[in-house]
This record gives sequence, structure tokens and C-alpha cells, in this order.
Amino acid sequence: MSTRTTGGPPLSDAARSAWGKTDRTGTAPVGWLPLWRHLADSADVAGRLWDHWLSPAVRRRIANELPGGDRDGRTLAVFLAGVHDIGKATPAFAIQSQPYARRMRDRGLTFQAPLIEADRRFAPHAAAGHVVLADWLNDQGWADPHPYAVVVGGHHGIPPTDELLQGVQSRLYLLGDPAWQDVQRELLAWMAERSGAGDRLTDWDQAPLSQPVQAALTGLVITADWIASDEELFPYLLASTDDDRLRIGWDHLALPTPWTPAPTPPGVDELFAARFDLPPGAAPRPVQRTVAELAETMPAPGMMIVEAAMGEGKTEAALAAAEILARRTSASGCYLALPTRATSDAMFGRMLSWLQRLPDADTGRGERDVRLAHGKAALNTEYDRLRHRPLPSSIAQDAGGTDLGVHAWFAGGKRALLSSFVVGTIDQLLFAALRSKHLVLRHLGLAGKVVIIDEAHAYDVFMGRFLDRALQWLGGYGVPVVVLSATLPAQRRAELMEAYDRGRLGPPPKPGWRDRGKPKIDPYAPLRTDLRYPLVTVSAAERGATATTCADSGRGATVQLHRLDDDPAALAELLRERLADGGCALVVRNTVARVQQTAADLRAALGPDTPVAVAHSRFMAVDRAAKDRWLRETFGPPGTAARPHRHVVVASQVAEQSLDIDFDLLVTDLAPVDLILQRIGRLHRHSRTGRPARLTAPTCWITGADWTTEPPQPVPGSRRVYQTSALLRAAAVLLPHLDGEALRLPADIAPLTQAAYGDTPVGPPAWQPAMAEAQARAEEETTAKSLKADGFRLAEPGEPGASLINWLTGGVGNPDERTARGHVRDTDGETLDVLLLVRTPDGLVMPPWIDGGGVAVPTDSVPRWPLPRQIARCTLPLPRTMTAPEVIDDVIAALEQRIDLSTWQDSAWLAGELVLDVDTDGTATVADFALHYDPHEGLRVERAV
Repeated sequence: MSTRTTGGPPLSDAARSAWGKTDRTGTAPVGWLPLWRHLADSADVAGRLWDHWLSPAVRRRIANELPGGDRDGRTLAVFLAGVHDIGKATPAFAIQSQPYARRMRDRGLTFQAPLIEADRRFAPHAAAGHVVLADWLNDQGWADPHPYAVVVGGHHGIPPTDELLQGVQSRLYLLGDPAWQDVQRELLAWMAERSGAGDRLTDWDQAPLSQPVQAALTGLVITADWIASDEELFPYLLASTDDDRLRIGWDHLALPTPWTPAPTPPGVDELFAARFDLPPGAAPRPVQRTVAELAETMPAPGMMIVEAAMGEGKTEAALAAAEILARRTSASGCYLALPTRATSDAMFGRMLSWLQRLPDADTGRGERDVRLAHGKAALNTEYDRLRHRPLPSSIAQDAGGTDLGVHAWFAGGKRALLSSFVVGTIDQLLFAALRSKHLVLRHLGLAGKVVIIDEAHAYDVFMGRFLDRALQWLGGYGVPVVVLSATLPAQRRAELMEAYDRGRLGPPPKPGWRDRGKPKIDPYAPLRTDLRYPLVTVSAAERGATATTCADSGRGATVQLHRLDDDPAALAELLRERLADGGCALVVRNTVARVQQTAADLRAALGPDTPVAVAHSRFMAVDRAAKDRWLRETFGPPGTAARPHRHVVVASQVAEQSLDIDFDLLVTDLAPVDLILQRIGRLHRHSRTGRPARLTAPTCWITGADWTTEPPQPVPGSRRVYQTSALLRAAAVLLPHLDGEALRLPADIAPLTQAAYGDTPVGPPAWQPAMAEAQARAEEETTAKSLKADGFRLAEPGEPGASLINWLTGGVGNPDERTARGHVRDTDGETLDVLLLVRTPDGLVMPPWIDGGGVAVPTDSVPRWPLPRQIARCTLPLPRTMTAPEVIDDVIAALEQRIDLSTWQDSAWLAGELVLDVDTDGTATVADFALHYDPHEGLRVERAV
């Protein structure tokens, strides 16, 4: 099969003369690498990746579509990696290096240089390789070679378009004359024999590949190509054997092997006791038990949707389900998606704790690779510590491989999901539905995992379009998915399950003439009307789902709701009266501006005996982390917090998610009902002795609206953040509770959520004209957002045998993460972060109030380590008023003109960053904006006078 000799394979001089790579650094002993050498390296790496790195779930997904199963899958992967650069054996490619082109010309590979030079742009080597391989397979008698050839055509991250392929085929001189064609056929035949594919080609012609398998193979070939192209791993040397090159390169790379799930403990109680740090005598809660039991019996792969109240342990239930589903599907990792960077950072430590207790069937596998995936992950202290640890080849023999590390090869953004265990923002999952370069690498990373989607209610219509499409592809790959929410509308529950099934089972068959007159059956209809709670919904064997309820944990509460005028004096009087004997109050506002103004009003009204703090997103990263830590340490569970006698926290939506904080009293702006319920989850969250007598009954006041009108009129800031229809329907369904009927949790969560998001009119008759008008506007906005999202959204998986040609046509190209986030989130403007530094008479310094503050920051040179990392932790998001399309260019120009940072472009931490320098009072003027930053209050922005 293979010829492993020092002198190379038995190829003609012409074939051996084709060059594949040149030494651009000038440091290699040999200035070039023959094409055959790189193809052999890539094929060998692909084989090793298949055997020792690729998830068994992905191997099985590929193998299931080939007549020879796993052996065919490996052979095909090796063959495609071994011919991926066949398009380099063409004049269009060879002409790029004149010395090596002359060498090829001396061996009979001639071309008309002026013509080739003028037109070579029409035949990039990936597309040329697609055409060459497809023609060769046609010569072997294949009917449709494109689902296989497109793997070669797409190995640079974007599958070719019909137009590109037609452009190559109409200029065949770019591919070469018969002498070139002989070399191309010789290399293809050599690799077919070397890989063992030659004996399988006839059978493969009858095996149409699905688009998910084409994408997975393309991702694998790209990975093999990148590894084989690393000169440190595979140097430009011709004197070593194939075996030696592979052994040395692979050993030096030291990729971690996949996690192999071990048998789980025999019972649910034993499983939770082994995986989680439970208090003595604690047992799994009913929803946790139901989730674990259903994970053992549900169709796998399949999707599970878990709806349960805040604080019921949904995350632990999902991790237990992930372990069980991984064992059942041969998945070798997990991706946990959360709404924001802050929630991802908070969850990262919890996942590490779980991983340290998660066994591996391969006890000698070495460290388990983990990844925190968002744009500021390197600023997470815990993650950064793992990034800089060595990754030994064999540790934890007795513990089953439960030590953790971050492998350097997965450090690039495009490789983020290739690590086995990943915590990140939902964006990383939504990117899997965004037409962008190297999308196949994201798909390859997800295809071998269990995916957990937390806070599923938090994603709006725009993001939901991308999420639905991502679920279709996950279903197509056979990826188990666990969705978590406390307040998921029933309609959304059905939409999520239907999207997954379209990928898992394909689109439903179109009605035929025999179906005329028959009633249309909606297999998801029961999901749209099921109001039980808690509820765990799992895929059925066919379309549809099975829903199971369970008892709640007995942690229910009865909450009183009251209206409160949107008046600073009314709020201050309420807090003064209710906190007279002490207590901790949370006031949630819908905008940062209202947070800051409310805090200022309360300080003035309540005086120094009632401390007032703020929490919102407009803090520098290091201050935001300190603020979150202070909130958890001050208002966390009993026994973990040094709770003050009296305190008021005014917060934005940051208080809704993933912070385990507990307050005695809650005031919230009117918001969509699911978000109000999330906020109420911070009210009397834990059983606690010693609450002040006036605050022993959990009570929530709802403000942020004019309650004297019919319907109530939400404040302008809330209408900018949320659709008016959602605000009015929330007020309508809460009306009985505002009029005295107690709110029962968790019993009322599902009825309120489904009523607020249903189609049935709610509220008094006098409200209906205004609500109908608001609903019509909301539907118009929803349609517009859906159309906007579809502009760059990936198509759903095609029919089996449909190739990936044109797959990414009209996409977003090769965006950085900030640009990509702008495409999957519906924002009025771009997001823009700056680095906050303080200007003194002696120059720039680190903010004095942080650890390591006051240190001078040079701008005439790259700061010495570790100062660049410390500077990067000072990142600060600018508000939308400064990033709106009509002002952002002026803002960026003003920031760039303030300081010359050209020397910083050589720093991986600081290149491309913008600096906001404030004076020692925290003030600055940028473009037409007056800014003030305070470490306790955050950033204030006003239009400059």
C-alpha cells in the first residue's frame, strides 16, 4: 500500500518535481517541500487523527454512510487528506515560484507564463483540486463525484461556488496540458494505492455523502493540513522516512486523546454524590432525578428540554445527562453555552469542579483539555492558569485522567470548539449557523460533543433564528442536546424540538395526492399547550416529543406583588419604611442610565445609614469581576456571605442570570414576564433565619410604568430595550397578582409564561386597542428581524448526496469575533471595547484602584510582561450611544488620535486595541461625548455641551 523509503515514493521525475511549499523564513535546511511530501504527511496525520483524536461519535457518523463502515471512514479521510493539495500540480499554482516552476519545466511541465500569470486568479488551488479530483473520479466511472471532491475544494475554509468551478473548467489551460494531467493522475493513483482507497472507489460511488459528513470530513482534512504544514512538526527535510516524520511530529504535537465515558454509578443518588459536592445527607431533587432517568431511556441521539424553577439545580441535572448521553452516543466532550461572558466565566469554575470528578474509561489518557470560549477568555484568571500549565503526556493514572489543561494547539479562535470540554457564550454555537470561513471547524468541534444550552429563554427572535438553524445541524450530526430554562414559552419549546428534528430526521415529507382531504397532523401540537411544570421534554423515536412532569422540590414560595409609581420619592419612601429595621433590597432597572440615576437619587434621599451600590455591564472588566465577587460574597447563600445589616443594590439585567444572590425585598421595572420571574428568583432565594420582621414575607414591587393609564405606559427606556407588546402582556397577566392574588412559585411560572407569550388576548377590554396596535408592531419587527437574520444564516442540511458547493455563498467572509457577534445578535450598532488607563502629569498609568494599579504604561514601546495582560484586563464596553452607526466612526477616530499606539501592534495582547485615557478625576471628552468613570459607579456618558 505505501512505499516508505528515504528516497520517496515510486513517482516519475515530473511528479516528484511539483513543489508544495517554500520556505518563507529562510531557516529551513531545504528551501522547499515537494508536493508529494506534504500530501504524504497530511495523509499520515489524518490517519493518526482518526485513530487517536477524532471523537468516536464523529467517526461513527462518517462510517455509517460508507459500505465498509469504520475502515472505509478512515481510508476515505486519509485519501482525501492525501490529495487535498492536488490543485497545486497545476500551472496556475506552480508559476508563483519561478525557480521551482523552472525546475518543473525542465521535467516537461511547461506552460505559457504570460497567459497563466494573467488568469491564475481564476483557478485557486483548492478549486482547481476539486475539478482535477472530480474529473479523475469521473474517469473511474463515478456518476457524481462532487460530494467527495468538495472536501478538496473546501479545504481552505470555503467550499467552491458553481461560478468558481465553471471558471476553472472554462480555462483548462490553467490546469495544464496532457503532461500536467499525467502528473495529476499519477499522484492521485499513488495516493489511492497508498491509502487503500483504490480498492474502494467503485463502492463509494454508490454511497452519497450527506452534507454533515462532507463538512466533518472537510474539517478533518483542514486540521490534518494545518498540522502537517507546521514546520516545527514537519520540517522541510527530505532525508527522513514517512514513519519517522509522523512519529516525531505527532509526539511533539501531543494532542490529547478523546474522553471515553466510563460506566456511570448504578443509581441516580450514587451518580450525583460522585459528581457533585452535595451537602451531607442531600439527595437529588425531583427534576434532577427525572432528567437522569430520562437520559438513560430517551432516543439517542435526541434533544431534552428541562423547564424548572430557578435554583432547582438544572445545571447539575444537565451535566449528569451529558455524561449519560455521551456514554450512549460515544460523544467525547461537552459544550455548555450561556448568554454572556460574565455567565460563562461564572460557569467555567463549576464545569472544572465537575470535570475533576468525571472519570475516564482510559485511565492513562493524560490531561483532559478544556476551553473557555469568548473574546475575553484570556482575562479569566482560572482559565489563564490552565493555559500556562504544561500538558504532560501521561498523568492521573489512578484518577482516570481527571486533571485539566488547555492545549496550545487549540488556542486559535477558529479551533475553539475542537477542545473536548468547552464553556462559552451562546455566540459560539450561533456561529455554527453563520455563513463564514472555516465554518466546518466549528461543526467538527460540535459534532463529537453533547451540547447544553442554558437560559434558553434569554435569546430574542433574531438570535433564535440562528439557534434554530444550529439545532438543525446538530440534529444532522446526531449531537445530543440539553436545553435549560425556567421560563420557556410553550411555542418556543415546540419550535426548538421541531428544528432539531428537521436535522435529525430530515424535513417532513411533502403531502402527496393521496393526502388530499386528510387533516394535517402536527406532531408538536401537544408541546404548544402543555402547561405542566416542572417539565422535561425529550425527543420521540419519530417526529414529536414526550413530556414528563415531576414533583417540585418543595422549595416553593408565595410572593406578593404591588404596583409602585415610577417616582424617585415613592421608591425612597418605600425603602425607608421597609428597611427601617434593616434588610437588603434589590432594585432592578432596565437600562444602565436608570440604574445610575436611581442610585444617585436614593443616596441623596436615604443618607449614609443606607448604603447604595450599583451593578451593571458598564464597568471595566476587572471592576466587573470584583463587583460580581462582592455580590456573591455579600448576598450569597447562608453561611457563605457576610451579610450587611442594611443595604440597597440597584442593578441592571446582570442580576437576572447566574448569580446566586438572595435579597429580602425586590423592586423591578416592568419587563417581559419571564424576566420578571427570573428577577423574583433573587427574592428570598434561600431559606434564611433572621430576616427583619417587615421583610419576612417575600414581596416584589413593580415600577417603571405609569399605572394611572389604561393600559399602563412603560417608561421610554424600557420600550427601547423590550417590545412594548411584551411589556403590556406582562402587565396584563400579572394584573390579578397586582390586585391582591398571591403569586405561587413555581406553580404560576408556566401559566404566566404561556399566557404572556400565547395568542389569546389578555388584560381588560380597555387595554385591547393599544395592545393590538403594539402586537401588530411586534409582528412587523419580528418579520423584519427574521429576514435580517436570514441574510447570513446557513441553509438547512440538504438532501443526501447534495454537495457543499455554494454552501457559504453570500456569507460574511472571515470575520473576527466582534464582527461575527454583530451578525448573530440584533444590535443597533457595533460593539466597541476600549482599554481604560489614567493620565497623570507623568504619563499613562494603570488605574490606581486595582491590584497592580499606578504602574506606568509606556506607549513608545511594547510594555514588558506581565503588564500587557494587566492592561488587557482594563477593557471597558462603550454604550450604544457611542457605537451607533452615525457616530461610531467619529468615536473611533477621536480615540485613535488621542494616543500613538503604533508600537503596541507587536503585542498579541494589545494589538488593535483602543485606549480611553481619563484624567485623575475619571473624566474625558471623546468626539461629542463627555465621559466619567468611577470604580464604584461605572461609566457615565452624556452628550458634551
